[in-house]
Amino acid sequence: MPAVDLATLEEKLVAGDRAALARAITLVESKRADRRAQAATLLDRLLPRTGGAVRIGITGVPGVGKSTLIDALGTLLTARGHRLAVLAVDPSSSRTGGSILGDKTRMARLAVDENAYVRPSPSSGTLGGVAARTRETMLLCEAAGFDVILVETVGVGQSETAVADLTDFFLVLMLPGAGDELQGIKKGVLEIADMIAVNKAEGENAARARAAAAEYRTALSILTPASSLWTPPVVTVSGLNGEGLDALWEKILDHRARHEAKGLIAARRRRQDVKWLWALVDERMRLRLTADRETKDLVRRLETAVGAGETSATAAAEEIARHLRL
Repeated sequence: MPAVDLATLEEKLVAGDRAALARAITLVESKRADRRAQAATLLDRLLPRTGGAVRIGITGVPGVGKSTLIDALGTLLTARGHRLAVLAVDPSSSRTGGSILGDKTRMARLAVDENAYVRPSPSSGTLGGVAARTRETMLLCEAAGFDVILVETVGVGQSETAVADLTDFFLVLMLPGAGDELQGIKKGVLEIADMIAVNKAEGENAARARAAAAEYRTALSILTPASSLWTPPVVTVSGLNGEGLDALWEKILDHRARHEAKGLIAARRRRQDVKWLWALVDERMRLRLTADRETKDLVRRLETAVGAGETSATAAAEEIARHLRL
């Protein structure tokens, strides 16, 4: 990446230049120390222009139809005059670190929509499958004028909690046929869901989707809502034919209006900012482990020793901490 003129980059990004936005995202994703410093400066300069978007997290098991639903919902929103950014966190290969990056093919309409911006981002092994720079990317998109941000997670491990900590509203997609799915559902997902949508509620699946929705409502009824202002609704939708998407969007807006009136959206974002601070501190500490050859050699030697049973993990951790003067 050539030298960055931050003033020009900022000017073009704020003007809605998509190439400038892509370049800024590449900058914040860089692991180089000089690029990280430039990214921090750029984000500080853009901060007053951020925060105005509706931030929505979407999760669901593979095959639930996340990309199809996002493509349909996003097309509905851009037709109404919204500017939509989709941050799709792809699963990274455990062997190569490469990602599938297939969302631009699965979201065919949004990929060519001038009012939409789809950014596949490899998770690269970060906790919960959320790309290390998803939050910064979200801020850049807001500064570029996008007023709805959708963050799609891979829907595995702790990704649900990680995305909920980035967004204002957390939508969980489920498949029709409640039986086995209900028994396998994680309580933690229900506790952080702001809404459950049973997708693929079309054709022969419609009746099963309604039955599943009833089961999920029962499951939610035994949990204490996270907010006294909001009881998570359960709806049926079809990303394939667009049914139920108007109602889904209205419920998202209703949730926002209720919580914004009480100052709860701003409070939630402040808590998220503090969590992100410590996530960045943790990441910076991890980077120190690969910052110089002496440290890398020490870590490699201790990993080998622990793996061979020659020393305990506790003793190895203490030695690394002493080396880093922690």
